[in-house]
Amino acid sequence: MSNTPSSQAILSELREFASFSPCEQRYIRRSLDIGLARADAFRLWGRTPREKASIRAQYVVYQDLKLLRRDMPKGENLDTIEAFMGPMLRVSTFDLSQEALTSFCAFRFLYERLLGAEVRRWLPAAFCGAAALPQIRPEKRKKLLQSISEAAATAPGWSSREPAFYPEYVELEAA
Repeated sequence: MSNTPSSQAILSELREFASFSPCEQRYIRRSLDIGLARADAFRLWGRTPREKASIRAQYVVYQDLKLLRRDMPKGENLDTIEAFMGPMLRVSTFDLSQEALTSFCAFRFLYERLLGAEVRRWLPAAFCGAAALPQIRPEKRKKLLQSISEAAATAPGWSSREPAFYPEYVELEAA
C-alpha cells in the first residue's frame, strides 16, 4: 500500500479549504508561508504597514513552532503537557487575535499543516483555551467558542493521516 495521499483525500481537503472565507483562506496561506518557511511573506502578503507589522509579529511568534514540533506530547503523561500547551496557547492566541480565523475548522486546517496530524488531539483544548482568553474581543470570543462542535470537542480519537493539500499563494494576472 502506498503512503501517497489519495486523490479523494486531496479533493476533500481542497473542498474544505474552499469553504473558508476569502479572509481565512488568505490568512491560512500567509501563515503556511511563514510557519513552513515557504516564501517571503512580506513580499507576498504585506500590502499595508499594518499588515507588515502583523507579519513581523507572526514571524516572531511562529518561532515557537519549532518547540511545538519538538515537545509534542507522545503519550498521556501529564508532565509533558506544560512544555507543549504554553507555547501552543501563545501561538493560537496570536492567530485568533488577528481575527482572520473565524472558526475551529479553519484553525484546525491551519494547525494540522503547521504541526502535522499528531497535533489533532491537542487542537480542541488549544482553540478553546486561546479563544477564551481576554486578548480576544468578547463578541469574537463568543463566535469562536460557538464554532467548535460537540463532536470535535469530545472526539474519542483522531486520524493519523497527514494532510495532503497545502494551499499556496496564487498570482492573479491582470486581464
